[in-house]
Amino acid sequence: MTPSLFATLFISVLLFTVLARGFLMLRQIRHVAAARDQVPAPFADSISLASHQKAADYTRARMRLGLVDVLVSALFVVVMTLGGGLAAVFNLLGNWFEPNSIAHGVALLAVLGILGWLVDLPFSVYRTFVIERGFGFNRMTAGLFISDMLRSTLVTAVIGLPVLVTVLWLMGAMGEQWWLWVWLVWLGFNLLASLVWPTFIAPLFNKFTPLADEALKSRVEQLLNRCGFRAKGLFVMDGSRRSAHGNAYFTGFGAAKRIVFFDTLLDKLRPEEVEAVLAHELGHFHHQHIWKRLAVIAALSLAMLWLLGWLMNQPWFFTGLGMDSSGTATALALFSLTLPIFAFPIGPLMSQWSRAHEFEADHYAATQTRAEDLVSALVKLYRDNASTLTPDPLYSAVFDSHPPATVRVSRLRAHA
Repeated sequence: MTPSLFATLFISVLLFTVLARGFLMLRQIRHVAAARDQVPAPFADSISLASHQKAADYTRARMRLGLVDVLVSALFVVVMTLGGGLAAVFNLLGNWFEPNSIAHGVALLAVLGILGWLVDLPFSVYRTFVIERGFGFNRMTAGLFISDMLRSTLVTAVIGLPVLVTVLWLMGAMGEQWWLWVWLVWLGFNLLASLVWPTFIAPLFNKFTPLADEALKSRVEQLLNRCGFRAKGLFVMDGSRRSAHGNAYFTGFGAAKRIVFFDTLLDKLRPEEVEAVLAHELGHFHHQHIWKRLAVIAALSLAMLWLLGWLMNQPWFFTGLGMDSSGTATALALFSLTLPIFAFPIGPLMSQWSRAHEFEADHYAATQTRAEDLVSALVKLYRDNASTLTPDPLYSAVFDSHPPATVRVSRLRAHA
């Protein structure tokens, strides 16, 4: 393949991805707007028209911002590749570091990450302090926003830089099979991170306290016993410091598993509804969804690293994307910029698989608790989180990891 042909292919795929995302987002905006003035029949008795309209407006506001984000992100990729941005950074850093050394590579990838963060920052600020605040969800102050940003940067630097040095060293020292060694390191790092995160990293951002409600604690423990599930502890997280959205999740592996409830979730749901939501999450473990997803992600990561190893030996990959010189860090930077574009078709497949998992987890919850309790919990979460009840079917099929509300509730009521 010639550099010009690859450049043409890259621009064609980028243009297709941008147009596809834009088309689907516009469909979502129009579909939600068209259904704004009538609550779907399954929810007519539980969600008011005002709440339904708030959800529609919230969805449309996020979609409009998403449209701009897609365009700006695409422009950033073009500027950094064909526009010569990455080449300029490469040459500039050559004044301080030996080109293609590990230090030069770390600096190159760090600058690329900082530039991407700067491009995303205005969207994050607008999303938090305009959209989320405008719809009554944001509780984060400017000081907390900056504090979170600084702590995230510090954690990324402390953890990410040694990993990056290791990866670049392996890419240069392990010959043609470097991608297998890097994959093994990636697997080990992710396993270690899953063990370390709940105890050492997450508490840097949120406060976790043991569940104090004895009645709810007893109900949850009985559910865990019925399901044969062991957890290291039940914790409440101060999610209300940042947002009014509610959630619950599992973290850790093996004996280190923890169950975490957002305080906002406990404030909104009755104990039997909390139990039903937790039963849904237990359904994911019962069906081994977490391990299945990790296995697929691991396989895809191995394939992507092999592909990167092959591309590193193709001069057209570098010159076709605006680079005059090759190198491990340069290849990694170009790959990170272009992979989301070429991998766009994988997204709908992963979304469909995720929705199938959600149905399985719902079915499991309906066998361990009352299906109507999960339905009432979901309805409250849809209402309080302003989740649209009327997504565009095509948009939902491509992007949504959870089934549409009407389909999900109707299946649960069939179980009941």
